[in-house]
Amino acid sequence: MKIEACESAHHPGWLRLREALWPGCTREQHLAEMAAFVSNAARYRQFIAYSSSHEAIGFAEASLRSDYVNGTESSPVAFLDGLYVVPPARRKGVAASLVAAVTDWARAAGCRELASDAVLENSISHVVHHALGFEETERVVFFRKLLA
Repeated sequence: MKIEACESAHHPGWLRLREALWPGCTREQHLAEMAAFVSNAARYRQFIAYSSSHEAIGFAEASLRSDYVNGTESSPVAFLDGLYVVPPARRKGVAASLVAAVTDWARAAGCRELASDAVLENSISHVVHHALGFEETERVVFFRKLLA
């Protein structure tokens, strides 16, 4: 397995993996976000995991956040915004390798904490986070009020 940092919005396999994790976004939305991320490398970092046959099998996206991040005590905080591994490659250390790459980037950026989140009903994500060394800090329900 090889981990590569994404250098462009057209990094091989990145779009396909994003579409698998976030199927509700259009291709145009994905490409716009990807272009914005690679144009601001000081704040955003993306990594792709490749198999020995150079097939993209997983990705991680992370950002630096200086606003308050629930459950953290420092600033800036590295935040794991997305993590996905294709089903045939799961439970083989791909996610751990991707998070290790994010962790190295975060440390080099001066962060002392790596945070993440998952919706309450995504119990599989909760298990994966715990297996990757994350600890649960709090549970939150978000609200909104539409303004006329």
